[in-house]
Amino acid sequence: MNRRPPSAWTALRRSRALLAVGAAAGPWKRGRGLAVAALLLGLLLPLHASIPNGVGNLGSLVETFLPWFGLLIPVLLAGALLRRSLLAGAALLLPAVVWLHLFGGLLADKSRQGGDLTVVSHNVGADNPDAVGTARALAAAGADVLALEELDPADRRTYERELATAYPHHTVLGTVGVWSRLPLSDTRPVDVAMDAGPLGDAKPAEVKLAYNRGLRTTVATDHGPLAVYVAHLGSVRVNPRAGLSSGQRDAGARSLGRAVAAERNERVVLLGDLNGTLDDRAYAGITSRMRSAQEVAGDGFGFSWPATFPVARIDQILVRGVEPESSWLLPATGSDHLPVAARVSW
Repeated sequence: MNRRPPSAWTALRRSRALLAVGAAAGPWKRGRGLAVAALLLGLLLPLHASIPNGVGNLGSLVETFLPWFGLLIPVLLAGALLRRSLLAGAALLLPAVVWLHLFGGLLADKSRQGGDLTVVSHNVGADNPDAVGTARALAAAGADVLALEELDPADRRTYERELATAYPHHTVLGTVGVWSRLPLSDTRPVDVAMDAGPLGDAKPAEVKLAYNRGLRTTVATDHGPLAVYVAHLGSVRVNPRAGLSSGQRDAGARSLGRAVAAERNERVVLLGDLNGTLDDRAYAGITSRMRSAQEVAGDGFGFSWPATFPVARIDQILVRGVEPESSWLLPATGSDHLPVAARVSW
């Protein structure tokens, strides 16, 4: 016997009845789904290192944008208010407290007066349409040590010419360079490029130096020698099917971490475009030995990329053996990255 489908009026009455049942439920019973989502978010934030990287580098992808997961808290809160659910509201305390514990300290201004040396790092961009303007803006920033990454060979002479007056000492290896007011010595390449060329192309086996993306040099200061590393790690790609593709970057980060570990100078500064945030486990070999100037002495998150609407801090200044006093962003140039700066003291 065929049953006739319910009429629209009957369906409407049933829906109203279900809503009435939901409204009749107590505030500690409504919003169970929202409460579960809040608890899961509260567990994801502190346990992000437990997310496996086996499938699409999911763990690293989450860690790259970890602070932005805090935006889910007001979304869930709005849902809890809409449902008038005390259960969901109480559950939201967990992610709120955890997020503040992890990132709340970055919201305050931790900068201090003073410092002995100002350092600046900038990925100037191979496609920068205004190399002259970029060089002049960097010269005007007043850094003692200036590190540039992604130097296009065609623009190298432009930077050398425009920075010559402010910086009598400089060294360039491949696509990275250091300009300094103080003498430089003991400059050597650090191979962090692995299988990638300066702009992502394959690196020929017989060519290394021309494709170099990392260097180490010594800056002679009044307080003694300072080892300065400059690096531009491999790019990452996000593919809906494959997830986060970061093999070359991760290999470069491990190589850079080994170089820093082997450094015998007590005072070390690492400048560069690391193409990732320091929450990413890929940088454990570096962050276990060095401190981020932004986290110690910055004001806010210091997002540096992309310049038009920064969403991630992928340009880094890390130190060992010196004390960060302040860390800040410089105004945008013709690059798609913002320059990052820090002042350190002995």
